Amino acid sequence: MSAVRLGLARGALELRQVLRNRKDLYSYLATPVIFLGVASWRSDGGTPETTQLMLAGGVGATIFMFGLITVPQFLFGDREDGTLLRLRGIPGAMAAYLTAKTVFVLANILISVTLLLMGGSLILGARLPSTLSQWLTLVWVITLGIAAVVPVGAAIGALLPAAREALGLYMMPVMTLMFVSGAFSPLKSQPAWLQHLASVFPLRWIAQGVRSALLSDHAKSQELAGDWQHLTVLAVLVVWTIVGFTLAPTLLQRMTRRESGSRMSDRETKRLAKPAY
Repeated sequence: MSAVRLGLARGALELRQVLRNRKDLYSYLATPVIFLGVASWRSDGGTPETTQLMLAGGVGATIFMFGLITVPQFLFGDREDGTLLRLRGIPGAMAAYLTAKTVFVLANILISVTLLLMGGSLILGARLPSTLSQWLTLVWVITLGIAAVVPVGAAIGALLPAAREALGLYMMPVMTLMFVSGAFSPLKSQPAWLQHLASVFPLRWIAQGVRSALLSDHAKSQELAGDWQHLTVLAVLVVWTIVGFTLAPTLLQRMTRRESGSRMSDRETKRLAKPAY
């Protein structure tokens, strides 16, 4: 079998394992359920537009979290248990591994986004895109958003030290960025320097693109530029996609080359030497 075919088979196997494991299934379903709960709470007694805003923010944040938090967690776990070390000496194994993880992450993001949209429509009464143009906008924004954040998450996971403390510390700025990027609250209310900072990262543009598909045209007056800025959304996400796909393969190869049995043994010794609380 070719590496790609083997990776597709492995990705499908990992998906089946999640579906058969109740604990894993609950953990992956928790993200859309939490965002639906937040949307319900924030829109209680509010306008239908508030519901749409919360739903759009949930879609953007789901993509962002899976790319920049879940992907590094995968790499960390596979580095800790020796999976990457075992694959290093097998021809084509890393290509199959990356293909499998891509399939697994893409499937999880698409399932979570679908559940959010369906749950928002059925439970919260949110309005789904009503025109072909809005549906096409939603599709290309989600597709480019996934392409923009998943490779970057892989690159960051390859750079992080193999220590649980590093992963925990990394999650703090990512979660902070998620809540200051205008996904759930108007970016206009933020200080100018924070607006500029949020505009550098893809979440602000993913959320804005999703809002353009879920909200009516008069809502664009609430955006910073008073417009949906589709060309800017496209340009920013394409730039991040190029950056991610340029950096991720090199950094992942470097990470796997640096893995060794002695390094893994040292990490296990340090972990066992720490006091248990």
